[in-house]
Amino acid sequence: MGSNSNKLSPRQKMINLMYIVLTAMLALNVSSDVLDGFTQVEDGLNRSNENVAERNEDLFLRLKAFNDQNPEKGAVWYNKAAEVREVTQSLYTLVDSLKQAIVIQADGNDGDINNIVNRDDLESASVVMLSPGKSNGQNLRLSIDGYREYIAALMTDDVKRKNIEQVLSTSESKDGIISNRKWEEAQFENQPVVAAITLLAKLQNDIRYAEGEALATLLTNVDAGDVRVNEINAFVIPQSRVVMRGSKYSANIVLAAVDTTQRPVVVINGKTLNNDRGLYELVTGSTGVFDYKGYLEVPHGDGSTTRHDFHSSYTVIEPTATVSATMMNVLYAGIDNPMSISVPGIANNAVSASMSNGTLSRKGDSWVARPAKVGEDAVITVTATMDGRQQTVASMSFRVRKLPDPTPFISYTDNKGNKERYKGSRPIAKTLLMQAEGLEAAIDDELLNIAFKVLSFETVFFDSMGNAIPEVSEGANFSQRQKEQFRRLSRGKRFYISRVKAIGPDGIQRDLSPMEVIVN
Repeated sequence: MGSNSNKLSPRQKMINLMYIVLTAMLALNVSSDVLDGFTQVEDGLNRSNENVAERNEDLFLRLKAFNDQNPEKGAVWYNKAAEVREVTQSLYTLVDSLKQAIVIQADGNDGDINNIVNRDDLESASVVMLSPGKSNGQNLRLSIDGYREYIAALMTDDVKRKNIEQVLSTSESKDGIISNRKWEEAQFENQPVVAAITLLAKLQNDIRYAEGEALATLLTNVDAGDVRVNEINAFVIPQSRVVMRGSKYSANIVLAAVDTTQRPVVVINGKTLNNDRGLYELVTGSTGVFDYKGYLEVPHGDGSTTRHDFHSSYTVIEPTATVSATMMNVLYAGIDNPMSISVPGIANNAVSASMSNGTLSRKGDSWVARPAKVGEDAVITVTATMDGRQQTVASMSFRVRKLPDPTPFISYTDNKGNKERYKGSRPIAKTLLMQAEGLEAAIDDELLNIAFKVLSFETVFFDSMGNAIPEVSEGANFSQRQKEQFRRLSRGKRFYISRVKAIGPDGIQRDLSPMEVIVN
């Protein structure tokens, strides 16, 4: 998708070469002209930094535009790009602060980084960067090391990765020779102020360069995950090839490796489907085997289309008895399990059923099963009165399981008056937390919706020293001491709710998982 436009320009290479030459001349004690040369190099580096920053901004905006256009594909790369910019700016700002600190050390509190008076001061850079009490040089080296590893990990090209590692290297060796001096000592010890500032400007240039390489790689990766195929086939995926008369036949007409952002047109028996999901549905009216055929028209990027034919069939049979659990194909001990039992073509009052390992009772047009023992299957036997006589129609075995543990939550009402459940691990407004009475628990996994009674819990807060402060609840409600702790929480602070004990309708007491509460 994207191309790398962040290679070093000839001008930038010349600036880097000038810095190396001026450093060598400084070692020969060439003073005034060399200092002027460093100033010129630094000015060039600053202008180069601005140009690279603009180029990086363009790459980021291209990623943002693609994300706005197609969030499904672009979101993951745009989010990584935003993180790269944030990490880069943090390191860039750190270097800026060190430049300012060196100038202030040399020229006093009124020191101006754009108009350095004591350019030849040999002590200020060492004081700021190498003083034992400050460790600014060591911190800078560690920050560069972390940034280098972070950016290098994003590089999919081995050559670019090695280039980043070389550009941001803080190795103590030079040309294969191990030095006894650490990177920060070699860079800043006995260095004139103007040379140290120029070196830091060059470091900022390298940081911007690395940022650009990372953004270009992320832009290229936008399309890297697309699947490329050399053969495309049409498939019919029915929910079942055998259906009962009077029920629906459903099948998905799909294209292998289809791009969900660009759906094909599906035509069946001369008629175009009225949905973009390839879902083919019809109501069956008689028994037998039925064939159908059609084709898919697949659009391409150049505006052309290709046609892919398909054919399939389905079988319709006479209805039989059905037994199904309303919740799922298992029953839970200790609670009422809603059941649907019917025999197509037979009136409900002519259908009866019984169950082993528990009780089965009728409730209107539905049934309620209440198993007794966990681990022992419950077998439901269905009988129907047909032609004046009782006949066993079908039987089905269900596994009996214990109720799963519920999830603890804090109940609150949102600004639209809707009841919401806060389950932790995301921010919650402090006002909502203060309004909550206590902790609740329930199973609400869309299949089960069963409330549990919370017996007790603890909240764990942390003081400024990191010490844990546990507080005990008043049953299911927050205690006054807990609410007092809530009032002291500031934005971004968090605490934990642990040792939650609850009991369900099956009479079994549970120890629930803790939850993390983040105050917004």
